[in-house]
Amino acid sequence: MKRLLVIFCLLIAIHTFSQPRWSAQTANDWYSKQPWYCGFNYIPAYAINYTAMWDKTSFDAAAIDKELALAENTGMNAARVVLQYAVYADDPAYFLKTFDTFLELCARHKIKAVPALFDDCVFGINSDPKIGKQPEPLKGWYAWAWSPSPGHSMVVDSTTHLLLGKYVTAVIGKFKTDDRILFWDLYNEPTNGGLGSATFPLLKKVIAWAKAVNPKQPLSIGMFDKNARLNDIIISASDIITFHNYGDKEALQQQITDLKKYNRPIICTEWMNRPFKSTVENNLPVFYNEKVGCMLWGLVNGKTQTELPWGHRPGDPEPTIWQHDLYHGDFTPYNAKEIALLKEYIDKSKQ
Repeated sequence: MKRLLVIFCLLIAIHTFSQPRWSAQTANDWYSKQPWYCGFNYIPAYAINYTAMWDKTSFDAAAIDKELALAENTGMNAARVVLQYAVYADDPAYFLKTFDTFLELCARHKIKAVPALFDDCVFGINSDPKIGKQPEPLKGWYAWAWSPSPGHSMVVDSTTHLLLGKYVTAVIGKFKTDDRILFWDLYNEPTNGGLGSATFPLLKKVIAWAKAVNPKQPLSIGMFDKNARLNDIIISASDIITFHNYGDKEALQQQITDLKKYNRPIICTEWMNRPFKSTVENNLPVFYNEKVGCMLWGLVNGKTQTELPWGHRPGDPEPTIWQHDLYHGDFTPYNAKEIALLKEYIDKSKQ
């Protein structure tokens, strides 16, 4: 009975206090005060997944500090990162303190953070995260041990959602006025990893929970495919429009043109796939000319093996070019011309 009362009170609070989506005017006024954001999706080279990034057994502030210094030297000013519910659930106070440490490191290097609270993606064989020491890479397998958040079992089990609501409320609530956070990316690629529409109930709750907290930062969820039902949910919830695009410059330009109809700020939160011709040389000028913020994947190549193409497995032919990542593990550029172009366009944006 007590549990039912708590759930009832939470639902009433969400219904009563949820804030409406920002008006287009409010969103555009916010964006007009921002610099052009040119950043990256960040996972440390030491981490095989985001569980490893945050977990007590492996979180490494010194390593993160060095990599963010590299990003700062490149000129980049935004870092998107996925949080891990399992680490929070194990020790909420530790997780909040550790996330605060990460934000301190971002601020030290003049980088705004874009946290994603959930993620449905799976590239290996496990769809639920486990805290503690993580597996070592399986050579030749792209993102072998990727760990979604909170994991597919909790996504489809509505009896666990009250716990997830407490997580959303605690994390956003603690940092709801924090200038180190650019915006909240509530859910990375919901429905991906084989879940499909089974994600919809949780996704809608996450939106309501976040709106009930009413942070000063905008809320968004990135569009990543052509699922009309999903995109209707995303657009109606997003203060600013965010999207993923791994296509060539023509495909990118077309999507930006299509998204302009919403009359809201537009930021691409995932891009750069060299074999697909989503490259710094081809696509960065599009982002710059359209004043669309962008965050490529990723910074330093490491245990995730994201230099490999999606779906790559042990024994497959070695790729002739890297799919993702700007730097080798020793911080030397994969392609020095890319780094020069990033610096050139970022410098131009400040003039």
